[in-house]
Amino acid sequence: MTIQNEGHIVKRFDGELNQLHYRIVEMGGLALTQLKDALLAVKNKDLALARKISQRENELDHLEVETDADIVELIARRCPVGGDLRMVMAVSKGVTDLERIGDEAVKVANIALQIYGNDACDPNDHLLRDVHVMGQMASSALEKALEAFDRSNDEMARDIITHHHELEDEFEASLRRLITYIMEDSRNIGFAINMVLAIKALERIGAHAQNLAEYVIFQVKGKDVRHQNP
Repeated sequence: MTIQNEGHIVKRFDGELNQLHYRIVEMGGLALTQLKDALLAVKNKDLALARKISQRENELDHLEVETDADIVELIARRCPVGGDLRMVMAVSKGVTDLERIGDEAVKVANIALQIYGNDACDPNDHLLRDVHVMGQMASSALEKALEAFDRSNDEMARDIITHHHELEDEFEASLRRLITYIMEDSRNIGFAINMVLAIKALERIGAHAQNLAEYVIFQVKGKDVRHQNP
């Protein structure tokens, strides 16, 4: 792990900044685990795993609240400026996105419970195809964003932003395919609605991963690239 903060006269300040860095890495790992487990629950029809995801959602909530409190205390005590302040602000925004990623992962897990937790027939592979594809894309984007954040690598962050449109394009294509399945057989409506909710959650996870990448650029370069065309 690479942390680019320069040393301070007050060494405890370095430790506090490092602690914030470790905290977002911890939250990122938990959010990624939630996402991957949710996708596995859908793929393997694993209701026990889906329930476990919902039960441990509060871990991310707790870490977000704890980190926000630490940030407020650090700002009040140390009055960070320059790169230190940008790092603190990047973490402050990042933990919010990670908590929301956890929320979206729970949505996917709940959809697994809904489609497999009854006596109805399971959806066919055509309906599940888009969840698997978009799940892989969202997981990859989140992994890369977390690595960029951990390494303070702005080049990696820019690459994530540049390729984010690929996930958005896949989302739109998935919607069109699901509409086609409904038109071909109206009995697919119930399953298709659940799949739309699932891929929308995955699209939102990709958007949060892009946000993390933007915070990296802000932290390293001091440039706000939100809402800009890559």
